[in-house]
Amino acid sequence: MDKTIMNSHEITQICLLAGKIILQNGGETYRVEDTMVRIAAAYGIENSHSFVTPTGIIFAIDGSSQLTRLIRISERSTNLLKVSLVNDISRKISTGKLSAGDAHRLLQEIDTAAYVYPPWLKIMAAAIASGCFLIMFQGSWRDFIPVLLIGGLGFAFLVKLHRIVPIKFFAEFITALLIGTLSVLFVRNGFGFDLDKIIIGSVMPLVPGLHITAAVRDLMAGHLVSGLSKGAEAFLTAFAIGAGIAAVLSIY
Repeated sequence: MDKTIMNSHEITQICLLAGKIILQNGGETYRVEDTMVRIAAAYGIENSHSFVTPTGIIFAIDGSSQLTRLIRISERSTNLLKVSLVNDISRKISTGKLSAGDAHRLLQEIDTAAYVYPPWLKIMAAAIASGCFLIMFQGSWRDFIPVLLIGGLGFAFLVKLHRIVPIKFFAEFITALLIGTLSVLFVRNGFGFDLDKIIIGSVMPLVPGLHITAAVRDLMAGHLVSGLSKGAEAFLTAFAIGAGIAAVLSIY
């Protein structure tokens, strides 16, 4: 009996760790629940239940009140590489290629590893993406360099500001103010021509596309609490960006 409880405890820890990594790094709620249940079933626990929200995970095994666990999720980011690595481990567990000990060790390595791109590469990617969005929205090639600069500077400012200001929406609002101000100054000094297209292209790296997609997917899967909360988070981010740009345009 004690050995069974010990094994169940280890499996519970594996399920919770896998779910935590996916949820913290941008995975959908349904993916977290499905992964946890599949891992438990692969290790012989058929009757397990998981309840996931963007801020917490509850996992329980039928017939054992001692193996009900709760994990609080306080920080979330976007790192789809970690989500992919956990999915790969889950598949190996389902096919019987990975023992519980090895799975737990690999998940701990994924959880502690950074797996992040350097800031300069993120800024460069944001700058290039801003220029590409300008062209996609039928902007002029003569505004490509201004948008490249404004988008890169805006994203670099956001990266720095996030380290100082813990409130995400306030940081995005200030960044939108900066982008709007730079766009107006560029146009007024003859370095840019189409103000609307410049602003649209420059703010696109800030748009919460992943959160919107995840919210819609969770709502379609019937996870109403998670879908609505993620949708509210995406709405607040979009509102912060729009309010910042609107404030600049109303002043200038």
